Parts: sequence; structure tokens; C-alpha cells
Amino acid sequence: MGMTQKISVFGTGYLGATHAAGMAELGHEVIGVDIDPAKIDLLSQGKVPFFEPGLPELIVKHVNSGALRFTTDPAEAAEFAGVHFIAVGTPQKRGSYSADMQFVDGLIETLAPMLTRPAVILGKSTVPVGTAARLAARVRELAPVGDDAQLGWNPEFLREGFAVEDTLNPDRLVVGVEKDRPGRVEAVAREVYATILARDTPFIVTDLATAELVKGSANAFLATKISFINAIAEICEATGADVVQLADALGHDDRIGRKFLGAGLGFGGGCLPKDIRAFQARAGELGLGKSLAFLSEVDAVNLRRRSHVVEMATRAVGGSLPGTTIAVLGAAFKPDSDDVRDSPALDVAGELHLGGATVRVYDPQAMRNAAVVQPTLTYADSVEDACRDADLVVVATEWQEFRKADPVALARVVAHPRVIDGRNCLPTQAWVDAGWSYSGMGRHAS
Repeated sequence: MGMTQKISVFGTGYLGATHAAGMAELGHEVIGVDIDPAKIDLLSQGKVPFFEPGLPELIVKHVNSGALRFTTDPAEAAEFAGVHFIAVGTPQKRGSYSADMQFVDGLIETLAPMLTRPAVILGKSTVPVGTAARLAARVRELAPVGDDAQLGWNPEFLREGFAVEDTLNPDRLVVGVEKDRPGRVEAVAREVYATILARDTPFIVTDLATAELVKGSANAFLATKISFINAIAEICEATGADVVQLADALGHDDRIGRKFLGAGLGFGGGCLPKDIRAFQARAGELGLGKSLAFLSEVDAVNLRRRSHVVEMATRAVGGSLPGTTIAVLGAAFKPDSDDVRDSPALDVAGELHLGGATVRVYDPQAMRNAAVVQPTLTYADSVEDACRDADLVVVATEWQEFRKADPVALARVVAHPRVIDGRNCLPTQAWVDAGWSYSGMGRHAS
């Protein structure tokens, strides 16, 4: 396998903490850097400040083995490592669709002047195309070693809930390098990922712009695929067709595939909504607004799903929300995560509450984060607790715990056995047989 590298990872949020632990698992010595002392303190104790299956075990393992440590001091990392990963956030700018580059830019301004020996910086954050070339030039300008400080781009393709697996067994590795300085960045990336490359993982070396665009394009395609099936679900509802059967039939065509054709409440989270908006904004800056104009429709279809479920819920309880009690099962934007950023589930719960319903929310992992965003909702301790005396149950995140819930037992605790399956994830027949009036997304109500 490859030689052990000394690696730093700047930013220990979702992406950075996972990447740092993954690099340690691949046999490297790793230091994670963050400006937030509380986060560094937790990680140093082997605790993870968010929910990601398998990650706490990996961090504990390598904090204990000594392969992984954390610091708030960038100078310590610059001194220690020869390979530096950028994993800081690129949130949406307030009042615009563009990505906010202040954290990435700030990091380069801090790190580059500390590079007193040859170093490679690999960006992982999702950035607007053109960023890497700008940063590479800036690094050379600021670094005492000048041209011996090189920057490449190595986008991440992590799925929340599967991030550890995606780090250690990726579908592909993409590394963007400067056209006129190709050698060293590629060689270092091959060393870092030697264990993964030994398994014949596709390794794609591109120019910087292509590497940046791969990430934006992947997210734009996935968002489009989800909104496509949700647009078809609207047609299915109007015509009495069944979108689940339709998606199954489409999925057998291997050009289309079944994945990401789940009609429902649509996408959310910290990546897809923000990334497709930033991708559009960047196209606009390049004078190519028309090229990605369809993404605003993708976004609109997605947001329409949320208001659609609120309308379905209002109809289900007789046309008026005040005085009703509604159980919302799910707060995370997807299962196996405690992430509530731009969460469709929490959005629906909030809208129902604004409409006058008493809303009780239960989620296996995300309630603490949800309470920060939506403090006025009521949070329940269990599925049964959320459903007690409810006039309607809305399944908004497809957790395994909800799929497996017992419709017979729940029918006994609710005031009215009505369910809206916002993720088309329940065993429909079992719920109908237990006496529930069932409504799915893009399927006929039973």
C-alpha cells in the first residue's frame, strides 16, 4: 500500500470529521482543525457533534490509536502536515443564490503564509467553478515556498447516512490539477488514496474547472431526477395513476434506474438545495443563465411538494387546521441523519403549526436540532406518544422505525386513523387493513 502521509483536514463539520477519520483508517497520521473550540473538544474525546452511523466508532478508534488528533491552531497543522484538505462550509449567501466563499478564502489567507516547505492543498468543499484556479494563484502568492505550494480539487460525493462507507469505498475519485503544473498534485493524491486505488477504484484526473463542475453537475442531476418523479406524481394524482408502480416500471430501464425515483416530499438537507442554487448563480455570472434555467423549475417542483402535503393534511382533517392535532413522524431531511437543514419534514410541521394545528413531532435522532429551528412545535418521546389523540398522522421522513410501526396498535391511540404517507414508505395494505384511511404521494387514496 501507499506510504503513510501526514495530513491535515481544515473544517471538522460533517464532511471534515468524516474525511479526517477516513484518512486515519487508510493508515495516515491526521490532524483535524476547526475554529470552534467546543467542536474540537468533543472530537478530541471521540464524540461526534452530529449523527452519522459508524463515524463515532471510527473516530474513537483513531483518537485512541494516536493516528487522529484535533486542534484549533492552524499553525500546528501547517507545521505537521504536507497534505492539507479544505473541508470548510460554503453556505448560501444571505439574500442571494451564490455560495458564500468567506470561509474558504479566509482559510487560504491563513494557511498559505504558513507553508514554509513543499505542500499540496486539496479542496473538498463544494465551490463555484473558477474558485480553484483563483485559490491556486493566491496560494503561490502568499506561500513562502512559492511554486512548491500547489493546489488541486478533490470533490466529495458523500451521502449522509453512508458517509463512512462513501469515504472508504467511493464510486470514483476525481482530482483536478492545474494544466501547467500537473505532476505533483496527482502523485500526492495517488499516495493518499493508495489503499482505495489498489481496489481498482476509478481515478479521474481532470483540470480544475472540470473537477469543480463534476460535483455541481452530480447534485443538479440528482435533484432533477427527484423533481422529475415528483412532477410525474402531480400528473398521477390528477389522473388516478400510481407513481410507485410507474417508477418501478421506469426503473427496469437501466438507462434510467430506480434510485432517486421515490416520489414524496422532495429533497432537502445542507447540499442539494444550496448547491443547485449556487450552480445556477454561477452560470448566471458566466452569462449562461439560460443553460441552467431549468434548475429553478427543479427547485420549484421540490418546494411545491411541501405545500401540497400541507393542503392534503388540511383536506384530510375537514378543511380547517385550528383545533386539530397532527402527528408528524420525522424531522430530519432524510433517515439515518440528524440534519434538519432545509428539511421538508420540519417545513411541513412548521406550516401546519402556523395554520393553527397542534403539531406533535417525533424523530429518532433529529429532535434536538429541530427544536432549535422550530422551538414552538411540540416534541414527543415516541411514535405512540406523537400519535396519541391525533386527528391525522403525517409520515415525513422514511425512518425504518416508521416503516415498521404497527398500524393496529397505533389505530388504538389516535383520535382518527388517517395517515398521509409523505414518503410512500409504508406497507399500504397493512395500514388499510388496520382501518386507516391512507393517502400516498401520487397514488390514489384508499
